[in-house]
Amino acid sequence: MNSIITELSNFEQQELKASGLYNSDLAPVPASGRKWHMLSFAALWISMSACIPTYMLASSLIGGGMNWWQAVLTIFLGNLIVLIPMILNAHAGTRYGIPFPVYCRAAFGTKGANIPAILRALVACGWFGIQTWIGGEAIYKICAVIFHIPVVPAANWFGVTAGQFLCFMLFWGINMFIIYRGIDTIRFLLNIKAPLLLALGLLLLSWAYVQAGGFGPILSQPSQFDIGQPQAGKFWSYFFPALTGMVGFWATLSLNIPDFSRYAKSQSDQVFGQALGLPLTMALYSFIGVAVTSATTIIYGKTIWDPVDVLTHFSSPVVLVFAMLALCIATLATNIAANVVSPANDFAHLAPKKISFRTGGFITGVIGILMMPWKLIADPTGYIFTWLIAYSALLGPVGGILIADYFIYRHCKLSLPDLYKASGAYRFTNGFSYIALFSLVAAVAPSVPGFLVNVKLLNADSVPAMLVGLYDYAWFIGFALAFVLYLALRRLSDKNK
Repeated sequence: MNSIITELSNFEQQELKASGLYNSDLAPVPASGRKWHMLSFAALWISMSACIPTYMLASSLIGGGMNWWQAVLTIFLGNLIVLIPMILNAHAGTRYGIPFPVYCRAAFGTKGANIPAILRALVACGWFGIQTWIGGEAIYKICAVIFHIPVVPAANWFGVTAGQFLCFMLFWGINMFIIYRGIDTIRFLLNIKAPLLLALGLLLLSWAYVQAGGFGPILSQPSQFDIGQPQAGKFWSYFFPALTGMVGFWATLSLNIPDFSRYAKSQSDQVFGQALGLPLTMALYSFIGVAVTSATTIIYGKTIWDPVDVLTHFSSPVVLVFAMLALCIATLATNIAANVVSPANDFAHLAPKKISFRTGGFITGVIGILMMPWKLIADPTGYIFTWLIAYSALLGPVGGILIADYFIYRHCKLSLPDLYKASGAYRFTNGFSYIALFSLVAAVAPSVPGFLVNVKLLNADSVPAMLVGLYDYAWFIGFALAFVLYLALRRLSDKNK
């Protein structure tokens, strides 16, 4: 990969500052600001991967019927696959110092770039809500222990109890305060976040080991897909959509990774740092989720895939409060780093002169509430087959278009000044690239019938089985179709000029 760093000259910077497409948050990072080494990227991924949703991702596969090694292998394979577009999309960020929304301008147009940016931002809002819900649940459990409040529904607010909703809003308010103070406030939390979650994970693993009588019974739990088991013969029909869900887990960051790689010192730093930090951390931390979830089947006779519910079975109030506080702090740090930085930039891209990073963060927070995240993770089936696969159907095609445009069509060559000019090379038709937008819609379309069946808006009998089945491969089909269609239409357009 070419590691040459391209920058705007001082004259070009002054010229473009008056542009409506330019603000300090979206401006390219100069060479002097590129301070991230290989270990910086490895640490970033270790910190972001060691989180409660990773735990829930693994344990949800156990809840779906897999045994421990099938679940860990599925997660590892999914992260190896998503690592490829992650590294490829990071290239433009490192070479040109540009964030994700600006990167999208080359393929989608200076105005059209708002469409993939907002699609990605809305997904981030959902993840923001999920992480905030997890933190709020921890606060709820702490209050129940400290004040001896029975954990029973006293009222029903939008599908949750009043206490749960109020704790959710309390944790949401803490997140909003951090956003108001600025991103630098999160540095201390990020530094202590990984050790806290590691300690919490080891605590759960030790508890599971003792209560289940060692790892033998835990790891010997059979797959529900084995012969003689309830779901015998159905492994592959579960594996492929599950793999799509695993790819979808980081499909968001595989697009907006330029928001981070723009700070890399070189291409090798971002490539090897990401390869070192992502797949192994996801597999190792998910193993904790797999082991503990398998242990709950032995200990309680049922599968408990939510770690917050598992922690409530601890008899010591001190241990429970420590665990929940650690979970709150770690979740807060992950939420700001993974789910606020990028959508804040994406919303700022809508009106760079009017929407700041802080305002974009507040917009993220409000939408995160409206998406009712407690419903997104209510059960493992909905978590994987509705949430993860559904948004991968949107983001896979975006990734295919961006990689096809940058690597194949443009050979990694962008005009940095034109990315910030309303009338520059990337204006296309009134700021929109109709080729990119048509490719996006066409690539998403095959997954729509299956999605509508999955959310029960259509009866499965009214849709051809083949179309329903395509939904299980949404990210892969969308990525490939958008990649091929975009290149074909772009080259056809060039021939007709």
